[in-house]
Amino acid sequence: METVSVNLKLIARGATVPSYQTLGAAGCDVSACVEEPLHVAPGQRLAVPTGLAFEIPEGYEIQVRPRSGLALRQGLTVLNAPGTIDSDYRGELKVILVNVGQEPVTINPGDRIAQLVLASVPKMQLNVVEILGDSARGANGFGSTGREGTPTPLSP
Repeated sequence: METVSVNLKLIARGATVPSYQTLGAAGCDVSACVEEPLHVAPGQRLAVPTGLAFEIPEGYEIQVRPRSGLALRQGLTVLNAPGTIDSDYRGELKVILVNVGQEPVTINPGDRIAQLVLASVPKMQLNVVEILGDSARGANGFGSTGREGTPTPLSP
């Protein structure tokens, strides 16, 4: 397994270093860096501070993803999942959370609120062309795969 070094600065008192919870975890958990509990009403969204800033190597991003337990049990999820921390951003990571549940949710200081995944991001070379190559799917969009008469990726 490849390990990539990422510099991390704790920029607020109470900030905690993100950590992997198991050896096989793809993401490390990041915690709320708040002085008092935050109450998130159903339908409400907010940017939760983490007290962290990163120096990510060029060619990489950190993706901010929901924690599945929070999403399932409390309806709390990352609104722009996956969020992206670009390699040239040096400000504080704030996690955009939304409560899609029916009950208010309380975020306490130090609560794990999201997970961070380091991902390689090669640059695209965009080539303007007059004609695109054919594919089995063609221009069939939103929800079209798997419908009767529409080829699926596994169809001959």
